[in-house]
Amino acid sequence: MPELKADAIALGRDERLHAILRDICATTNMGFAAVARVTEERWIACLVEDRIAFGLDPGGELKIHETICEEIRDSGEAVVIDDVSDDIKWSRHPVPVIYGFKSYCSFPVYLEDGSFFGTLCALDPAPRHVADDDIVAMFTRYAKEVGAILSEARREARSPA
Repeated sequence: MPELKADAIALGRDERLHAILRDICATTNMGFAAVARVTEERWIACLVEDRIAFGLDPGGELKIHETICEEIRDSGEAVVIDDVSDDIKWSRHPVPVIYGFKSYCSFPVYLEDGSFFGTLCALDPAPRHVADDDIVAMFTRYAKEVGAILSEARREARSPA
């Protein structure tokens, strides 16, 4: 899928997106934030802010079945976890153990045409208070903005120079 690589390149060039990830980390105290392209078969990091040496660079891939983003893609619902150890639904899920996180936020990103693109996510190995109305509103706003920026980049890529 050549558009997957094009999406990652387009996102990486846009300083607005880097600013969003920096703001997410600063506001939530989470050490890792990313925009991921999520399909039925793949999870690809398009853009990352890594302050905890999580070890995932843009273009890096995770196994889709070893992510929570698969559930987000299928449900269209965000996942917000302050401390996975205290979360009834997610405490027994294998993904937090695989990646060693306690706190997690992931919101679906949709393009302007309504199609699902992927997720805007953040995580940290320590518990963080992210199940907060202001944090949820920020992620919701930023997920919409990421979708608009990507839609804009795709329109520009299709238009004749």
